[in-house]
Amino acid sequence: MKVIRNYLYNAGYQILAVIVPLITSAYVSRVLRPEGSGANAYTNSIIQYFILLASIGIGYYGNREIAYVRDNLKKMSQTFWEIQVVKTVMTIVAYIAFLIFMYFYTGNPIYMWAQSINLVATAFDISWLYQGIEDFKRTVIRNTLVKIISTIAIFVFIRDAGDVTLYISLLAVSTFIGNLTLWPHIRFILERVKVSELNPWRHFKPTIAMFVPQIATQLYVQLNRTMLGIMISETAAGFYQYSDSLVKLVLAFVTATGTVMLPHVSNAFSKGDMDKVNSMLYKSFDFVSALAFPMTFGLAAVATTLGPYYFGPGYGPVGPAMMIESIVILMIGWSNVIGTQYLLPINKVKEFTISVTIGAVVNIIMNIPLIYFGGLNGAMWSTVISEVAVTTYQLWVVRKLLDFKELFKGTIKYLIAGIVIFVPIYWVNITVTTTWPRLILEVISGILIYVLMIFILKPPVLASAKEIIAKRRKR
Repeated sequence: MKVIRNYLYNAGYQILAVIVPLITSAYVSRVLRPEGSGANAYTNSIIQYFILLASIGIGYYGNREIAYVRDNLKKMSQTFWEIQVVKTVMTIVAYIAFLIFMYFYTGNPIYMWAQSINLVATAFDISWLYQGIEDFKRTVIRNTLVKIISTIAIFVFIRDAGDVTLYISLLAVSTFIGNLTLWPHIRFILERVKVSELNPWRHFKPTIAMFVPQIATQLYVQLNRTMLGIMISETAAGFYQYSDSLVKLVLAFVTATGTVMLPHVSNAFSKGDMDKVNSMLYKSFDFVSALAFPMTFGLAAVATTLGPYYFGPGYGPVGPAMMIESIVILMIGWSNVIGTQYLLPINKVKEFTISVTIGAVVNIIMNIPLIYFGGLNGAMWSTVISEVAVTTYQLWVVRKLLDFKELFKGTIKYLIAGIVIFVPIYWVNITVTTTWPRLILEVISGILIYVLMIFILKPPVLASAKEIIAKRRKR
């Protein structure tokens, strides 16, 4: 039950992190117009490279290391401060690199200076500590208030197309404040550690090992926006970001299991309980599949009208792009389970690194011709192909460690249910005039159809749900 509770908390946090800019984007996209939105998307894609350097793989590494030693208060406290020292030093290094970059940057410098607040905020992000001890409730509650305040601020202060810098600053400052709110409580979960007892550089090499896959991942997450901005226009980069934000909102429900399960599996692995590790993996993969299939097909069914209708006039290209990108919900869902929930906790970092490196290489190779000939949609297909490559390699790596028959036990049933959702919803979507009540009705209809199909087909997730309900009733 703890895992389920943490999943709900983490899903809530991940959705909150996506839904706040999503709520405001319908307003901001109209106020700042495609040019202003594109400028934010393009400059943000650049600052993410420096944030990546500052983070140096600590998100995954810190989570895992805290999970390994969380039963020993002294070791956990020492590990936290050692890792935090490394992160602080790397943030300083990253900011120096940013200053050098700004000397040569030829774009709008004001936008980039505003984006740099995000880089400073990185030093204060200790969410990995709370994830390692599986305390997701505190993170969600504290950040919810900050997100709500930032949303109100955007509606109050962003008034016209000239407020791009202010918009970037508001988003960055909200991130900074959100990170700061996690610090006061650490005095209750950590004990004092003498500086002389710290050896932070013992973590440097392992974080570098985790840094490499993050570099690869960010390459094909951020590179599409950057290359679109260079090869096509900043406006195209904005279209990509808006499509991506809607897809990532849906994806947050699916990938929330990764952050929750990583410390849980890491703790079981540290105790040598591989049977438990594999058992958790099978259940998690089935749960993710049960969520990913309907979300993939459901979003694809409404994408062509949802995107432009939500963001307003001038955002027509977002719809088709979102329909293409919806495929990654399933691919990232699967790779999140195999990679984040299995390969990383059992310390197969090399295999995980190779998988995301393959994705980055494929993305770079495919981006050039696909963006050149297909523009925005070409970038989306490049993203999809990259995620397919990552997932395929990870499945090949674990072929001798896992029973694929058990892993894909319910896949066909979820696929059938997804197709049954897609056909009628897509038909209505392209034949009936778009309105918000109609879109909401389509979503509700899709959910009801899927639930009905689950009861008819009886996939493994149904048995798992019944088991959980039975345990709750016994209590």
